[in-house]
Amino acid sequence: MKLLQEKLAKYDAPQQAMAAGIYPYFRKIESDQDTEVYIDGKKVLMFGSNSYLGLTNHPKVKEAAIEATKKYGTGCAGSRFLNGTLDIHLELENRLAEFVGKEDAIVYSTGFQVNLGVVSCLTGREDYIIWDELDHASIIEGHRLSFSTKLKYKHNDMESLERMLQRCEPDKVKLIVIDGVFSMEGDIANLPGIIELSKKYNASVMVDEAHGIGVLGKQGRGTCNHFGVTDDVDLIMGTFSKSFASIGGFIASDKDTINYLRHHSRSYIFSASNTPAATAAAGAALDIMLSEPERIENLWRLTKYALKGFREMGCEIGHTSTPIIPLFIRNNDLTFLIVRELFDAGVFVNPVVAPAVAPQDTLIRFSLMATHTIDQLNYALEAIRKVFKKHHLIS
Repeated sequence: MKLLQEKLAKYDAPQQAMAAGIYPYFRKIESDQDTEVYIDGKKVLMFGSNSYLGLTNHPKVKEAAIEATKKYGTGCAGSRFLNGTLDIHLELENRLAEFVGKEDAIVYSTGFQVNLGVVSCLTGREDYIIWDELDHASIIEGHRLSFSTKLKYKHNDMESLERMLQRCEPDKVKLIVIDGVFSMEGDIANLPGIIELSKKYNASVMVDEAHGIGVLGKQGRGTCNHFGVTDDVDLIMGTFSKSFASIGGFIASDKDTINYLRHHSRSYIFSASNTPAATAAAGAALDIMLSEPERIENLWRLTKYALKGFREMGCEIGHTSTPIIPLFIRNNDLTFLIVRELFDAGVFVNPVVAPAVAPQDTLIRFSLMATHTIDQLNYALEAIRKVFKKHHLIS
């Protein structure tokens, strides 16, 4: 065995979980991504999806994807930089820029590639990237590729952020990069506080709205709109794999910034462009987001109901105030076991364990869709109550 294979063969955590019957990943879904899914022929309630508006199987979204495929084919066979720009790419970029309140936008093939390509290329060797310790992995990978100095501050802690800003040279570029809604624990960034400090220290701000768009703000325009700070935020990022019911992502900003990114962002220049189907599906989802406000209203009705239910049950749910609800277990193996037991009870939820979080912070991520019913939610709450009581997580 070669040294590389010998080294990698020592990693056997998945095999151990499989042997114990609690391996929770790559579960084979045999149906559409709806409030109910089929896995190995078993129907379970889906409370692990990021489809906050429940649009992945909406007839208009599916029809848009089908019609785009008929017209443009299945792919563009090249990057946006060369032969891969379609008229529907440009149309969607214009609409997204207007939607989030910026001058221009670029569409990438995935949301991960947006953060990777934007964060890595905006600042130089003598500049600074300042980031929240709970930022998404794509932001972390983006700043790892940058030659700038990276400064991490404590989660949503404005005193910690200010200390990092004070360490920066006043005449150098400072970019604060944050999640608008934090993807694992569901809490919202303190954008008003961040904007106040950015003005005090002449820093720029980039907000990842992956979990904010479709959830917060007027017509789902996101966290920046929710707090009324859109004009003070320099770059707004979004992804299509959540509320937009597709795959891809975008960055929106002023025209000069977007022009620079179009010609320097490597994950944009050197990746194949979004498929016609994905692009058209995102556009159709945006239409629905704007025309069916009742979806967001129902999402929040369900969210408030669920938060109340978990708090009355005695679950530890942290500081969430969104459709992302963390149920803290604080033990890796027990988290896996509970996910398995809930699946057996007909409820699909996601485990979040080390190294994604510290071992003492492991949790179950429970997320809501606008298309869930109160009956489905009540069933899930009761199943969770029974399992959590069994393991002495609640009294």
